[in-house]
Amino acid sequence: MKLDKFTVGKRYGKALFELAMEEQRLTEVYQELMTLRQIYQEIPTFGQIVTDNRLDLHEKRQLVNQLLKGFEGLVRNFLEIVYEYDRMDDLLLIIDEYERRYDEYQGLVLGTITTAVALSAEQKSKIEKQIADKLGYKQAQLKETIDPTILGGVIVEANHQVIDGSIKSQLDYLRQKIGR
Repeated sequence: MKLDKFTVGKRYGKALFELAMEEQRLTEVYQELMTLRQIYQEIPTFGQIVTDNRLDLHEKRQLVNQLLKGFEGLVRNFLEIVYEYDRMDDLLLIIDEYERRYDEYQGLVLGTITTAVALSAEQKSKIEKQIADKLGYKQAQLKETIDPTILGGVIVEANHQVIDGSIKSQLDYLRQKIGR
């Protein structure tokens, strides 16, 4: 049974994170993975190319060798395994899982905050602090989006949770209660 990309990403990312932790190289591996992500963003089809069956094995190997030149040790060995198991197209999902685990280990939760109007830096900082405290993290980093349809208030999505304090949802709730 072939695993879906998300399962592969989670398993490989978890394995790399645990290995990096064992070797006490979490930050070093994280930084190398961010470099690797940048390469994949600059050449978005790289993973597809080196997993395409139409490409000759020797040509694939040459491409991967070029990529490996920028890495050493743990990340290089990990990339070799990912290549050997034909998972180069799943690498961004693997990096995402490692990054999620790394952030959690550092006490950082990532998420989004949606408001009807832009927040001041002070307001955003205050909400990030409240969210971090509420979810049990040292720090929250929220990406801001603006959606005028929520009318007012905030919607925060972080750590697979949604905290909806928007006026729109409160009005919808009231409409439902009074039967409209």
